[in-house]
Amino acid sequence: MAAFLGIAATSEILLTSGSAKTLVQIAAPSNHRVKVVRWGVFFDGVSVSAEPASIRLLRQTSSGTMSALTANPLDDSLSETLQTLAQYGATSEPSAGAVVDTIEVHPQTGYEIIYPLGQEVIVGGGDKLGIECTLNSNSVNAKAKIVFEE
Repeated sequence: MAAFLGIAATSEILLTSGSAKTLVQIAAPSNHRVKVVRWGVFFDGVSVSAEPASIRLLRQTSSGTMSALTANPLDDSLSETLQTLAQYGATSEPSAGAVVDTIEVHPQTGYEIIYPLGQEVIVGGGDKLGIECTLNSNSVNAKAKIVFEE
């Protein structure tokens, strides 16, 4: 890890009630670890009486079926290329592994966490980490992002 920051951010993804959906997943290169420095999920719901959505940041043991997502460097003056792969909008869910973090968020709002130095989530070489959301009421759109350091 050499302070090369990247972001994997999705466009809007439709969430329907009752089924878990992986919004975004990153896969660390096989030859080195990746540090997650922040992540977030943001909704566009309009119902004040909607139940909170369940969100999990979790290690995933497979890729599932998703669309490729280009991760972008936060500093575009650097000549290096990000090695971390990203994908979004699962149509076939990846296999869930250990849960790293879990929250509930009202679907009219969003949630973002920036980890303190030394407490960032580490994704081992070749491992995967995803943001999975389960909506408990009306359908809404969501955007998600993971900011990572290689």
